Amino acid sequence: MPNHTLDALDRRILAALQDDGKLSNIKLAQRIGLSPSPCLRRVTRLEHDGYIESYRAVLGRDRVGLGLTVFVEIRIAGHADERAEAFEQAIVAMPEVVACHMVSGKADYLVEVVVPDLAAYRRFLVDKLLDLPLVRGVRSNVALETLKAVAALPLDHLDQPMPERASRRALAGRPARGRRRRQAGRGPR
Repeated sequence: MPNHTLDALDRRILAALQDDGKLSNIKLAQRIGLSPSPCLRRVTRLEHDGYIESYRAVLGRDRVGLGLTVFVEIRIAGHADERAEAFEQAIVAMPEVVACHMVSGKADYLVEVVVPDLAAYRRFLVDKLLDLPLVRGVRSNVALETLKAVAALPLDHLDQPMPERASRRALAGRPARGRRRRQAGRGPR
């Protein structure tokens, strides 16, 4: 459940830093309409509270020689023991794996793999992935074109007011205390 304790300034800070993580504190403060000291305190709090997990450069995959992206659906033999945990640790430790999600459906995991080319993917598949003991099956989906990747997270839902908690009386269909139900044909008492 989203945390709605973020105020408008916090949300503007998060949006600005998602747009440009290299913003200096002074430029960030100017952009959101705060002086630098309170802005820095807010950023530090957002980092400490886990809203901002890290800062990093997003590299052009083609420019660094990683032109092939493959989405791999993985089925494993079991989930409820130490071997499944060892599988997860092994898969996330592989540098070619840039994202890994446990999913529902026919596959157990959906993994995003980046490699230079098809030959490199074959080596990754045969020498690393299929070598893991729990892997029962894989299905590879080669990305032909990337239309959107590494996008900023949408924050619009945080602008919505939190729904008020309904009282037990309201849930039971009774009027709140201090209010009388006006019945048809009867005026106020």
